Amino acid sequence: MCPHHAQKHALNPWQQQQWVIPSQANAALVCAMEEVLEVYTRPYDPQRPQVCLDETSPQLVAETPEPMSATPGHPARVDDEYERKGTANLFMVFEPLAG
Repeated sequence: MCPHHAQKHALNPWQQQQWVIPSQANAALVCAMEEVLEVYTRPYDPQRPQVCLDETSPQLVAETPEPMSATPGHPARVDDEYERKGTANLFMVFEPLAG
């Protein structure tokens, strides 16, 4: 029997947290990052909207072999072979505090 303090899934060794840990020589970077983070704590002001920009460059691919449809007792099956069709540039601009 498990101890009363044990929790299911409390330890997941495959998961990790990633942080930017600046060296001691980068005090200016830490100061600049704190200024940026302060922007995100400001209250909503319609005269000075907080506008955020995000971007990504996904790879465009096409399936080469036809996928096999699902059948009773078997899920759909897709081959990992693909044909590269280029890339795209996606940009999103939004005002999070305005909803």
